Amino acid sequence: MHSLRLKRSAAIISLAVLCLVLRSSAGPFAAPPSTRMSSLPPRTLWAWERPEDLRAIDPRTTAIAFLDRTLLIGSRVVSQPRSQSLTYPANTVLIAVVRIQVQPGALLDDAQQREVFDLLLRSASQPGIAALQIDFDATRSQRRFYAALLRNLRPRLPAALPLSITALASWCTHDRWLSGLPIDEAVPMLFRMEPDRRRARPGSPELQIREPLCQSAVGLSTREPWPADLAARRVYLFADRGWLTDFALLSERKLP
Repeated sequence: MHSLRLKRSAAIISLAVLCLVLRSSAGPFAAPPSTRMSSLPPRTLWAWERPEDLRAIDPRTTAIAFLDRTLLIGSRVVSQPRSQSLTYPANTVLIAVVRIQVQPGALLDDAQQREVFDLLLRSASQPGIAALQIDFDATRSQRRFYAALLRNLRPRLPAALPLSITALASWCTHDRWLSGLPIDEAVPMLFRMEPDRRRARPGSPELQIREPLCQSAVGLSTREPWPADLAARRVYLFADRGWLTDFALLSERKLP
């Protein structure tokens, strides 16, 4: 019983912190969603590197953001294409996701940036792709490389193709280095939040999303608390145990 009370308390605290993070600061920072993103469905399911059968989705309301490849940047750039199966209905809106991981020995020089650039263009140019999303938890020392990559990439993408990135919660709250980047959205990853976010005092100003690029979308998990105010955001959902197991949970949760 004591353990159950602790779990319930932890869930309540997590939800309270999540709601605080989602509460955008008022004032001149508010920005309308990108017009490129407005043509996509209001919810998106992430399909990571596992076999997934998503034929049960409604393509009118739900898109799929699938891991297309993982780029490992070390002494050289290694591309690992998706190796797992993915099935979905006809007419599904597809977002190609490229995961970038920096390993020991990475040079992060102009040559490696060109290699990564070419591989991103390859993912974006596949038939039927409606958007490109980059998943890169760039450290402070890697931000210059990442920002230059995005600035070089945007002009080479089709003009109407949205460019999305995932974002650590801190990038959207107090560490606002995203400002001015040529992206259509930054999706704050508000599940499995960093320990310092969990320890932040309730009502802390640092928990409010201030970066305009982060205000039109949110990334959530199927098995963690959700906030109530999701109507104004595009929602990305990650299946903790895979969609074969977690898809049924969607009918039990409130989505816009």
